[in-house]
Amino acid sequence: MFIIVGLGNPSKEYEGTRHNVGFDVIDAIADKYNISVTDRKNRAFCGKGIIAGQKVLLAKPQTYMNLSGESVRGLVDYYKVDEETEILVIFDDISLDVGQLRIRKKGSAGGHNGIKNIIANLGTNVFQRIKVGVGEKPKEYDLADYVLGHFSKAEREHMEEGYKHAIEAVELILQGEIDTAMNQFNKKVVREE
Repeated sequence: MFIIVGLGNPSKEYEGTRHNVGFDVIDAIADKYNISVTDRKNRAFCGKGIIAGQKVLLAKPQTYMNLSGESVRGLVDYYKVDEETEILVIFDDISLDVGQLRIRKKGSAGGHNGIKNIIANLGTNVFQRIKVGVGEKPKEYDLADYVLGHFSKAEREHMEEGYKHAIEAVELILQGEIDTAMNQFNKKVVREE
């Protein structure tokens, strides 16, 4: 069993915000693989399926972003998975351009409260992750207002492309090809304006 966790905030008001791209990627994976993410387990909406020959659990924690680790810890314990090799966390990153990916095998929280809480609850920072860029916060914006804001129409198009790439990266990671995924997707995307 491989647990793929997308981070976000529950409730309608947060749908489509920058902070909820983890949920959006899980929804995109669920659509592609026809997995229903409606079961409730360990304070998360979950769904089981098969991707790239692997049994997977897609999870969307319902604890609010800053307590994501409580749900992830519960899922790790319940399914008895190895957090270093059988978990993949997908979340937003304001240091990357819109739709840009950065794949890592481990790392610090980098100021992301959801990841900070997962590291605290798991007791390790060694777990695979896909960061999805949501664009840098403009200087005059408050960080919370920015990440809880919505994408422009042009940004949404870049995000759709980013979600497609995230699914491809997930498929590679599930096949044990995280290095290939990193080589393929950790490059800066040059876009013509």
